[in-house]
Amino acid sequence: MSEKLEGIVSPSIDNLLREVDSKYALVMVASKRARQINEYYSALQDGSLFNNVGPLVDTFPEEKPLTIALHEIDQKKLQVTAAE
Repeated sequence: MSEKLEGIVSPSIDNLLREVDSKYALVMVASKRARQINEYYSALQDGSLFNNVGPLVDTFPEEKPLTIALHEIDQKKLQVTAAE
């Protein structure tokens, strides 16, 4: 696992906005991905993993799906397009 990042807001909003066009787009992309991660964890408990993609970055047990999604965007693990 990677080292846990320090600070209240990590990753910073400035870094995230470099990857998307607007704050609105950031909210839409991050929330959509957070729902996918949440579905993955639900399927993991049910024993069915075929339709879901898990986190693309190293995670910590206490991290929420939205935090994981923001880290994925910050680390350029997601391809963000204008249509999203």
